[in-house]
Amino acid sequence: MKRDEILSAALKTLREGGTILYPTDTVWGIGCDATCPEAVAKVFSIKRRSDSKSLVLLATDLDMVAKYVREVPSIAVDLVEVNDKPMTLVYPDALCGVEGEPGDRWHLAWNTVAEDGSVGMRIPLSQFCRDLTFKLGRPIVSTSANISGEPTPLRFGNIVQEIKDAVDFVVPPSVDTESTGKASQIIKVGLDGEVEIIRK
Repeated sequence: MKRDEILSAALKTLREGGTILYPTDTVWGIGCDATCPEAVAKVFSIKRRSDSKSLVLLATDLDMVAKYVREVPSIAVDLVEVNDKPMTLVYPDALCGVEGEPGDRWHLAWNTVAEDGSVGMRIPLSQFCRDLTFKLGRPIVSTSANISGEPTPLRFGNIVQEIKDAVDFVVPPSVDTESTGKASQIIKVGLDGEVEIIRK
């Protein structure tokens, strides 16, 4: 498959509420439309993980982030401008749907957000991921492609067959030209300029 065909197939899966296995700018991830709670529930099921834990999401740019949080802290803008390696920012006051109600494209799925209402989002340093989120028009879930509690697979060859069989579409490993094989740093930001480094 050519790159455009792979992108189209992945987008079709996401739009239909399916799950994908794909390379990010860090490690391989399991993804879905982050505004679809049913799809997010599938991701938790594949990973055998509790839905009480929040998920990292990928967004094209800060304009997309701004659509899904009440306010983008100014410190986040500064950090994004100088950033040159994978960085996940945890934003306060995510705009999310209500548990038990159908999702819509203007709110994040309730099961992507932490109990304190925050959400982790990253602008990926991967053209494939940026194209995916841009064409979808909303964030996508990016959680490591492993069973919860098992080691994070750093490359496609490390992903167990159970995960590959469980998702609806697997992006061919030939697309993986930009992942670092390392998890991103995680920084929690506040509206008053607070910065907390959660993972370096």
